[in-house]
Amino acid sequence: LSFSDLEDEQGPVECDNERKLNYNPPAQKSLQEIQEMDKDDESLVKYKQTLLGPEAKNTDLSGPNVRVTRLALLCDDAPEPITMDLTGDLSALEEKSFTLQEGVKYRLKVYFKVNREIVSGLRYRHVAYRKGVRQSSMVCMMGSYGPRAEEQEFLCPADETPKGLMSRGQYQIKSCFVDDDKNAYLSWGWNINISKEWN
Repeated sequence: LSFSDLEDEQGPVECDNERKLNYNPPAQKSLQEIQEMDKDDESLVKYKQTLLGPEAKNTDLSGPNVRVTRLALLCDDAPEPITMDLTGDLSALEEKSFTLQEGVKYRLKVYFKVNREIVSGLRYRHVAYRKGVRQSSMVCMMGSYGPRAEEQEFLCPADETPKGLMSRGQYQIKSCFVDDDKNAYLSWGWNINISKEWN
């Protein structure tokens, strides 16, 4: 949730329409193709072992390649953890409102699993609206990950909530996770209330 002035002049950031960056994603290859490539290059073999891990062949073959399970808002000043379970009914999150005090520093932490193939350029994006008017947007590049049996984590850079009387109130957030190949793994809406105090 970024409330800094990151307004995208080209309009809302949608999950299937990314701004043009000087970046061309690599051609998509299967896990088996990647493992077979460059067998004679010891440094590349070691790098792929580090990226993929020893469990790469024993991962879950059902469901989506990337499964985002939780999103947490970490703030040292918060009276209790703020966590969203992203494995259940996402429409229920639109009915809830998470309260953050104005002017506090926080970080977003993503919990996810990669099941079958390497995911390239995984990123989290959201757009914040207030009373239907777009306020700000954020793109957090998470990177590339190989399949693992265990859940993986990513900690987004620190940000700060706005402060002042005019910034207080309800914000609607539209979030999504996408990759370089334009695969949209998850999208949902949720609400943040910026208040003078935590309660």
